Amino acid sequence: SVTVVPAQTDFDTLDKDVDGYFLSNGPGDPEPCVYAIESIREMFKSGVPVFGICLGHQLLGLSSGARTQKMKFGHHGANHPVRDLFSGEIMITSQNHGFAVDDESLPADLIVTHRSLFDGTIQGLQHAKYPAFSFQGHPEASPGPRDCGAQFFDRFVELMQQHKDDRLKHAEAN
Repeated sequence: SVTVVPAQTDFDTLDKDVDGYFLSNGPGDPEPCVYAIESIREMFKSGVPVFGICLGHQLLGLSSGARTQKMKFGHHGANHPVRDLFSGEIMITSQNHGFAVDDESLPADLIVTHRSLFDGTIQGLQHAKYPAFSFQGHPEASPGPRDCGAQFFDRFVELMQQHKDDRLKHAEAN
């Protein structure tokens, strides 16, 4: 089952017996969202997988010590090409944001996984210490059958299954 909570929900009140935390999209400047940044840091410490999109991507960056910056024009609409830096694959994405994670501020434990082919902005991040990753675009709105989308959700499901299996092994060992 899926439980949806308001963005301002304190981590201490969240159910801890979960398979994953999904950080959804949303409007505006992510930096004032201190309540979410603090909760995401607690999510990291819990070891539960975290997946963020759009605003969730920016908040994952801020929670890891990066900064965000206002973009001159932003990215809005479909047909935004993004390169997967590991596979070299180019995907067409849907986007709607006016802020980006700042390259110059990235801490060592954040790995850039995707970049915009329009302006080189960071489009994907992977945390080196925690099972946490993010994507700037909107994979839920993939504009065509061969465009981005499913691979991000598939990866999140795989991380959650691995986390669940690890918890079961730990419980059986005790």
